[in-house]
Amino acid sequence: MLCACTGVQAQSYRKQVVLPMEVYEGDTIPVIHMRDVYIYERMKFKNRRQERYYWRTVRDVKKTLPIAREVRGIIIETYEYLLTLPDEKTREKHLAAVEKGLMAQYTPRMRQLTLSQGKMLIKLIDRECEQTGYELIRVFMGNVKAGFYQAFAALFGASLKRGYEPDGADAEIEEIIFWIEQGQL
Repeated sequence: MLCACTGVQAQSYRKQVVLPMEVYEGDTIPVIHMRDVYIYERMKFKNRRQERYYWRTVRDVKKTLPIAREVRGIIIETYEYLLTLPDEKTREKHLAAVEKGLMAQYTPRMRQLTLSQGKMLIKLIDRECEQTGYELIRVFMGNVKAGFYQAFAALFGASLKRGYEPDGADAEIEEIIFWIEQGQL
């Protein structure tokens, strides 16, 4: 592979651009890697209500997907650190400190979420971690706290035990995530 410098001049500003080059059948051509672009037909909604629901779901996914990914990172980091601790008492002490820190950090952010965004966050945490919120809480904090948080979620019509179904009920969310990751939404 060759590299070529081309000079681009605009008014009095000159900038050097380095492009990778390849020789193909005696010709030297620049190689530019571009991401895939997907072109789909324009979305058609049955009515205005369905369109509003779709765009509200897009908004909710955009707001909660980064949080769900942060949670996945925290869970992986916490689990790996717990494996290095020598005994159960030290692990419990560390989990209590982690819980306190997470509550201080995430409570203000969670209070800014709407009810539908909170439900979306529960689904996306299950998608990212491949375990329901109930299972995660039960593993890290025990059955009592998991039951408490499940009861609290049930007061608002949510369930920590409900799984994410990418091929079923949550197929639309999966499609929206695909569009977001492709930079189309």
